[in-house]
Amino acid sequence: MKEYLFLFISTILVNNFVLTRFLGLCIFFGVSKNLNASVGMGMAVTSVMTLSTILSWLVMHFVLIPLNLMFMKTVVFVLLIASFVQLLELVIKKYSPTLYGMWGIYLLLIATNCVVLGVPLINAENNNPFMMSVVEALGSGIGFALAITVMASLREKLAYADVPKALQGMPIAFIIAGMLALSFLGFSGML
Repeated sequence: MKEYLFLFISTILVNNFVLTRFLGLCIFFGVSKNLNASVGMGMAVTSVMTLSTILSWLVMHFVLIPLNLMFMKTVVFVLLIASFVQLLELVIKKYSPTLYGMWGIYLLLIATNCVVLGVPLINAENNNPFMMSVVEALGSGIGFALAITVMASLREKLAYADVPKALQGMPIAFIIAGMLALSFLGFSGML
């Protein structure tokens, strides 16, 4: 049980996919302009990542490995993730049109987001057991949600700051992301 707790905390803080491995930056910078949209996107990425990891693990161990089709894992994982994102898009469009409008094109980018595909692929490469894969996916999703929420809150505060004209917009966002990455680097070595 302690091993799973360490893995969970490590994927949130120490090995945060966005701030230490720099995966998933397109959504990270695109959606982090608005705190509400960022919280919702964090939840969406976490759910898609966790569910796609569960299904990817099951398909890999009960279909791909027995049929000796491991060369197809990337294609199969992309199709599973794209299916989940389509389902999520339909649900969000029906039940929360405001959130759907805030996300815009970034909702569809979840399907091709490298962090969402990276977790099932890393679990497959490491041949992680089922529970370890689920814990890593859930922790990675929560880590993504934490990073994008913190970034959004900082970017909203910047609206009231006197930022030089040359740094306004994406340049200051990159500077803040770099500072966040440095702060998360401080967690390394803890676990």
